[in-house]
Formats: sequence, C-alpha cells, structure tokens
Amino acid sequence: MIQIQKDRKSIVILMADDDPDDRSMTKEALEENFLLNELRFTEDGAELMDYLKRRGKYSDPESSPRPGVILLDLNMPKKDGRECLREIKSDDDLRSIPVIVLTTSKAEEDILRTYDLGVNSFVTKPVTFVELVEVMKNLGNYWFDIVQLPKYNT
Repeated sequence: MIQIQKDRKSIVILMADDDPDDRSMTKEALEENFLLNELRFTEDGAELMDYLKRRGKYSDPESSPRPGVILLDLNMPKKDGRECLREIKSDDDLRSIPVIVLTTSKAEEDILRTYDLGVNSFVTKPVTFVELVEVMKNLGNYWFDIVQLPKYNT
C-alpha cells in the first residue's frame, strides 16, 4: 500500500558511492543542515541493487528499509550508476523511488542519458565542502519539505 510521507525523518536516504570521502562529506553536509533522515550507504552498483532487491545481507526489511530517495554516483565499480538507474526505473517495484544523480560529471551526454533513463534530478558534486552543504540544504528543502513522497508498507 502506498501512502504519502509526512514525517521527513522517516524518509531513508540511500547513497550509492564508491568514494568513502564523498560518503563522509555528504553525511556531514546533511548534518550541518540538520537533516536528521536516516542515511544508508552502498559502495558500488551491485551492492545498491542487492539492497533494493533485498538480496544477501540486505534480505531483512527491518535492517534494510526501503529508501525514500536514492543519491546515485555514476562512476562506480561492479555496476555503474547508469546501469543501476536503468534497472531501477524498469522495475515496477522500484521505479517510483526518486533517484538523484550526484556525480562529478558535467558531461552533457551523462545529463541527457540519465534523464532519458528516468532520473529525477542531476546534480554535479560541488568542489568545496561549503558548496556541498549548500547543495544538501537545497536538496533537503526540495525533497523533504516541498515534494510529497510516497511511503511504502513493505
């Protein structure tokens, strides 16, 4: 059953990024903005898909809750973000989860291709931490204060 999310803290953010520094800085930037959402990480595309499809160590829904938003890096090992995006948006159970590409790429080809694949937003990772804090503030305001997100009882 799908309901509308009302409590922003209950929305799980799942970040798929192979760079531990980027994961750490994103967590700190969210905390700087008092976004208290639960933040979970996967380190490559294969792990992201295992999480979303509840395979292996992610099989328990209690310890691997469905994300309300996915932050997706494009360039990851095992399975890149483009492949994951294609798989997410072609899966009836996953396609409604908003996916925000958060990548170092500024390539027009990446922007066009990810929107063709169904990405909800494309954001180039800022160079400085101060800029990342501002980006996370804006993403938080938009995705958790303005937009109504579905809530899943699964």
